[in-house]
Amino acid sequence: MGTFDYLAPAGTSPQPGQRLRVPFRNGKRVGVVLATAGQSTLPASRLRRALEVLDPEPLLDAPLLALLDWASGYYQHPPGEVCATAMPRLLRHGRDADTGRLVWQLTPAGRSAQETGAAARAPVQSRLLAALAAAADGLDADALATVAARWQPAARELERRGWARRRRHDAWERDAAAAAEPAPMPTPAQAEAVASITAADGFRPFLLQGVTGSGKTEVYLRCIAGQLAAGRQSLVLVPEIGLTPQLVARFRRRFPDAGSVVLHSGLTDLQRLQAWQRARAGQAGIIIGTRSAVFTPLARPGLIVVDEEHDGSFKQQDGFRYSARDIAVWRARQLGVPVVLGSATPSLESLANAVAGRYQRLRLPERTGTAGHPSVHFVDLRRHVATDGLAQPLVAAIGRHLDAGGQVLLYLNRRGYAPTLMCPGCGQCVECGRCDARMVLHRRERRISCHHCGASRPVPERCAACGGELFAVGQGTERLEAALGELFSGQPLVRLDRDSTRGRDGIAQRLDEVASGRARILLGTQMLTKGHDFPGVTLVGIIDADQGLFGTDFRAAEKLAQTFVQVSGRAGRADRPGEVYIQTLFPDHPLLQVLVREGYERFAEDALAERRAAGWPPFSFLAMLRAEAVTREPALAFLGRARAAGEDCDTRDLRLLGPAPAPMERRAGRYRAQILVEAASRSRLQQFLAAWRERVAALPEAGRTRWSLDVDPVDLF
Repeated sequence: MGTFDYLAPAGTSPQPGQRLRVPFRNGKRVGVVLATAGQSTLPASRLRRALEVLDPEPLLDAPLLALLDWASGYYQHPPGEVCATAMPRLLRHGRDADTGRLVWQLTPAGRSAQETGAAARAPVQSRLLAALAAAADGLDADALATVAARWQPAARELERRGWARRRRHDAWERDAAAAAEPAPMPTPAQAEAVASITAADGFRPFLLQGVTGSGKTEVYLRCIAGQLAAGRQSLVLVPEIGLTPQLVARFRRRFPDAGSVVLHSGLTDLQRLQAWQRARAGQAGIIIGTRSAVFTPLARPGLIVVDEEHDGSFKQQDGFRYSARDIAVWRARQLGVPVVLGSATPSLESLANAVAGRYQRLRLPERTGTAGHPSVHFVDLRRHVATDGLAQPLVAAIGRHLDAGGQVLLYLNRRGYAPTLMCPGCGQCVECGRCDARMVLHRRERRISCHHCGASRPVPERCAACGGELFAVGQGTERLEAALGELFSGQPLVRLDRDSTRGRDGIAQRLDEVASGRARILLGTQMLTKGHDFPGVTLVGIIDADQGLFGTDFRAAEKLAQTFVQVSGRAGRADRPGEVYIQTLFPDHPLLQVLVREGYERFAEDALAERRAAGWPPFSFLAMLRAEAVTREPALAFLGRARAAGEDCDTRDLRLLGPAPAPMERRAGRYRAQILVEAASRSRLQQFLAAWRERVAALPEAGRTRWSLDVDPVDLF
């Protein structure tokens, strides 16, 4: 949604950042005032008057509005949708911004009426007056209901007569009083990193690169302690909801009176609004949240932290396609505060910024305490047969570590029972009818599902092509869980994937089972790579290291390297030595050998050199125009006209690549195609996109075609 001009409601002077209820077409909508002016470019006859101002003061302050304006321009996205991303859902729908408990209080006139018996002829009103007179802080609905069952009409009459008033009472309480957990002695590298960050005067970006288990969170905590002592707030961004329970618990143990709040999609709408308001009011000293929390209003900003900054979850993949990590850096510059990007496997973009001197690089090269780096063993699947995904060397290692009292973590980034059903008679696999993808078998539910569009149906009894018997081919986490249950029947097992963690507390419950030691075997997908701390894990098994070795995406090697290092780093983080077993058909592959022998940093150096030679990001800048249609031809035709419109713009120092079908051409019943724009500089790309987007939007087919523009895309699939 774009911007629209309205006349202010009669007798009001709305300010930028306040919400208005306005007439829109045949209904009413809630919008945000972006600017005010003495006159409009529209004729007076076309201007409609806004209906009401919803807020007594701006909810979005000037710096936040400026951030949203920049984001709208940079990502070429309508400002209305950008502003909507920055507000909790209840505010977008016109809900009162005051989230406190509604209470009724006696006014001076009401106290006088109670003392003089002015309501004696109205028994319910009289009882309410007496009860309110005895309650200095007022009474809420539950309390009034104990005074009189039908209290509402009487309360409204008291309010009408000026004897009582309603107000919101913020019942929020800080974390329960408790002694703060003492801070451990920092390592020399941690102390040096903390000193550098706390010495920053104003904006300064830091890349905190620490090996897994090196104590990056402790660096965050010590830096936040300084901000709290100075009365300033800290915003901490994490990539996944699953990371927040552990992190929040640790922050609250260290800072029990800081008023930490959490912002993520797992909260109810009211919880999210309350946390947002506490951050805005300055009541929350620490704000921990996922991607959209980067837009949280801050009364006294002091520090921004992006944990696991390399994680692709920080990039929104639909609608307003923003990068929370990149916006965090821009916001820190705007607010004049330091920003810390932390990771054991930094993105190549952040590493390039550090090499160029735009970020200050801080290293944590060693694990904390007595923990050492795990030893790594390859399991050559050319020599060892993997039964149900497990080769004998890994099975033996699992048994050995379980017998020694350790926990075992097994990583397989493929949920379900098997990735496909195949007919050996004709070679056909069961395909999704709406996507260029195979259906995944979920045996427990007795269904096959598409993991791209969500389509699901019962397991077919026979091959649709020849009537032959269908067999499950390959391993998923569900199948591996069954195999482990047979091999290690006495060992409690927890599976951590999207299927097993549905529900509000699904992730937290399973993580608690691991942390408490009740679960001895932990099996999971990508969720396991998100920075969790499992101190009892002594063995990590990577079931299929070959996923991603031969991907077509230019970022495939980077993603595989990050996953490999992050998963391996879960082993041996406490005082017991750890081991990593890697099952692969390609143990001599250069990428695997570099990671094992020389580490992620050497891999990154080589990868950056390859990117520079090929002219790929971070040494160029990309945007992707994607179109979708029910059939192939309209999408390609629209993009053909879009390319022609682009060639009419200034195309110096940039290339238009395509149109071409997307790598997964058909998804959710629609054919997808795309154009890549590659520019030598960010400013050059922005100049081109601003002109090109207007021309694309003006194409006759633009209103009939589903299309989107993705700036700095991370998923070209």
